[in-house]
Amino acid sequence: MNVWIEKQKYLIDFTLASLARRKAKNLGLLLVYSLIVFLLASVMLFTHALRQAANELLAGAPEIVLQRMVAGRHDLIPPGYLERIARLRGVLEKQGRLWGYYYDPVVKANYTFMVADDRLLAPGTLVVGAGLARTRGVAPGNLISFRAYSGKLFTFSIADILPAKSELVSADLVLLGEADFRAFFDIPPGHYTDITLRVANPLEVRNIASKLAQQFPDSRPILREEILRTYDSIFSWREGIVLALATLALLAFAILAWEKASGLSADERREIGILKAIGWDTGDVLRMKFWEGAMLSLSAFLLGYLAAYLHVFHFSASLLAPVLKGWAVLYPRFELSPVIDGLQVTTLFFFTVFPYAAATLVPIWRAAISDPDAVMRG
Repeated sequence: MNVWIEKQKYLIDFTLASLARRKAKNLGLLLVYSLIVFLLASVMLFTHALRQAANELLAGAPEIVLQRMVAGRHDLIPPGYLERIARLRGVLEKQGRLWGYYYDPVVKANYTFMVADDRLLAPGTLVVGAGLARTRGVAPGNLISFRAYSGKLFTFSIADILPAKSELVSADLVLLGEADFRAFFDIPPGHYTDITLRVANPLEVRNIASKLAQQFPDSRPILREEILRTYDSIFSWREGIVLALATLALLAFAILAWEKASGLSADERREIGILKAIGWDTGDVLRMKFWEGAMLSLSAFLLGYLAAYLHVFHFSASLLAPVLKGWAVLYPRFELSPVIDGLQVTTLFFFTVFPYAAATLVPIWRAAISDPDAVMRG
């Protein structure tokens, strides 16, 4: 065993010296290889971290959201629905929500107006998200005006700004009291945007949703798991767009592997011929070249993956954020928690390292089994 280890050490030492003799070529190859790994790993790390963040944020969401549909469009829920829902067995908690969208022509962005259930806001005051405050340049105590769809101008005082750590979901959020919300959007008392329900037994969520659909045929129950699947589909779709744009990088990698598999340079053939002439057998040559391809591909993978990790979790994925975040104007600022998926790393490793390492062995084997004199003569 010790003899085998010592032999591998000598082979690695010789391989490093061989790589150093072709420094410029190998450094260029390492740079291109690392950039390809960096691009692919950045997309995978960022989308996976966004999925995890969305799952954590939606973990506390209600199990069912009930929306009323009129002519296929979302409409206000009239009075009486909450009382009828209370008669259903298994419903632990029910609550009517008030929320809506507002287009601000000042910054050409959409805001989400919502009644604050966990805050006691005085009339004429509101709480805004950090993204909105940054875009409009406002701070607590400042006044801000919005013109309602009825044409009436409303002026509010900013009571507070939502914490930056919640900016992933609150960048465009505006919280205000119920009376102000109803006056701004002209919504009559007793009407709600939708109703949220919490279920006593999680296994009965689908049964209760089925009962809601039967009792309220003009409504649509939306399950939390369906929302999670929707987010996952959106992130997968955006990830696919970026990977499609990375086709050129993937094509470059394919050309690189093909060039390596198609043959050897004259210097490499001469080197193999000399090694065979001084007593190296075919197995030694293959092991030496295997170490050469393995060290180059592993170095590129580690460098590319480390750069992608720093890019995503320390520099907020600045190169990919405009595509994968999805906001049009109010881009939130947030730091994703480092999340690494073992299967994802293994898949990326398999599709970037193994093809190149395997491609290096084909021409090496052809040269290694040839006559040394013929190899050196080309």
